[in-house]
Amino acid sequence: MTPQKPAVAGNGSGSKSQHQQEEMNLTNESYVILIGTKNFTERYYRDRTGWLKVSARGRRFRMTAEQVLNHVLPALAGIKANLTIKVEHRDLRARNSRNVSRPPR
Repeated sequence: MTPQKPAVAGNGSGSKSQHQQEEMNLTNESYVILIGTKNFTERYYRDRTGWLKVSARGRRFRMTAEQVLNHVLPALAGIKANLTIKVEHRDLRARNSRNVSRPPR
């Protein structure tokens, strides 16, 4: 009997090749977390300095990773009624190649 290689994510049929996965940026800086209701949406994202919350009014607040989790977990658990959470991936390589360094809107 020959030893089998351990299963590795992304090696199955229908998935992206390893080369394509290496090109995709999956770091914290490549995501924007949107939390809101029908009346407001707050954005959370990581920049060069750390985590940043942008309120529905556009005010910016620096946060620690633990503070971000304290805002995200109740939304994920469904504790607060009518609260939605959405995570968007943004490709920073395209943004950096254009030399644009502004935060997402």
